[in-house]
Parts: sequence; structure tokens; C-alpha cells
Amino acid sequence: MSLGGTAHAGTRRARTVWIAGDSTAAQKYAPAAPETGWGTALPFLLGRGLAVANHAVNGRSSKSFVDEGRLDALLAGVRPGDLLIVQFAHNDEKPDDPSRYTEPWTTYQRYLRLYLDGARARGARPVLATPVERRRFDADGRAVPSHGEYPEAMRALARQERIALLDVQALSLALWQELGPEATQAYFNWTDTKQDNTHFSPTGAIAVARLVARELLRTRVLAPHDVRRLDEEIPTSWITWPEAAA
Repeated sequence: MSLGGTAHAGTRRARTVWIAGDSTAAQKYAPAAPETGWGTALPFLLGRGLAVANHAVNGRSSKSFVDEGRLDALLAGVRPGDLLIVQFAHNDEKPDDPSRYTEPWTTYQRYLRLYLDGARARGARPVLATPVERRRFDADGRAVPSHGEYPEAMRALARQERIALLDVQALSLALWQELGPEATQAYFNWTDTKQDNTHFSPTGAIAVARLVARELLRTRVLAPHDVRRLDEEIPTSWITWPEAAA
């Protein structure tokens, strides 16, 4: 999709914000409603001239996304000036699944570098986003981190590669702590039949997308005119779940 305006010399292509990630960011379809990925809400926080291409897919790790050819397919559409946001760890953390597991300080960083190198080779700007936190509290009501060493491994890689880091893990953990165990239920996919502490409701997806947008502004990846509604209410009715493709 293109949201670009018209320049004096002709039509100017919109910059695209590409998302590579897992189910916490992915577009959801009608059978999964009300589960919502934060990538679905991100367009509501970006200004004109920025389009979102959400390639995040349920169940993928930094490794399986590459091994299935999904990174190659994404990079085929990337153009100079675009952004690539990379958020993985939830499924990298599964040592019982060799098709997805990566070790934080070796294979995880090695796979992440493929995203960074691929974006830079096409004139795009890669951005790393630490994994959003699960809803997990201890007996005293303190929000508990769940991603082990993966966030720190990603932070270290961002420093080594001198690229922007969106610290969604730290910010989401702080948000869940601020809200507390009871209020956070409304941010996750809790229904009459399900208590899902990993995936988001529309409310939670909007809240996490807002964290992402603020980080894009803080790190100067985006300029002030590139973001909007940072302090405005976004109605959950704006979230939709299209029918799954045949």
C-alpha cells in the first residue's frame, strides 16, 4: 500500500516500515479474533508517507523465518530509505525445537545479523526491537521478565552494529508493572474460554504499538512529523480481522 504524497517532480513513493517478527506482532485473521498483533496497530501511529508491510508470522523465530525463505521474500520488496523492524525471541527460546531454537549469544545474534545485512545492502535502515514481555507476575505482584538473556544479547548486538534499538522488553515490563496483575488482563487475549498471557487484545496491541512508535521517535529513526496520536486515544474499533486468505 502507498500513502505517499505528490512531489513537484512527480509521484513520490512512500517509505515502508517492514516488520519481521512472530505472533506478538503479526496480523491476525477472523478465526483468531480478538487476538491482535502490535503490528496491526502501528499504522494508526505513523504519519502520511509511511506505509507498513507486516511480515511477522505466528510461531517463527529468527532462525525459522530465515530458513523458510521469509526474509528473502521480505527483502525482495525493500527499497532505499525503507525501515526494517526486527523483533524475535519468543520462539528462539524453545530448546526442544531445533527448527526454531537459537542460543542468545551465538546463533541468535548470527541470524539477526542476516536481517541487518540484508536491509543495509538494499539501502534500508534496520532497527532491532527487544521482544515484548509476557504477562507474568510473582506472588508479590511484581512483573517478572521472561526472555532470559535474549534481550541483552540483542542490546549488545545493536551496540556492536551501531544501529537503533527499540527496548520494547524493558518498556513493556515497566508498563505491566504499572498496571498490575488485574488490569493487565485487559491487555492480553483473555476471554471467557482462554487466559493467554503472551498475545494481545486490541487494547494491548495498541499500547505496545505506542511503545514502538515512541521508541522510533526517541531513537530518531523517525522524525516528529512521522508519528501521530502518541497521546491520543485510539479506538479499539479501528482494529479489524480480515478473512484468512484462501
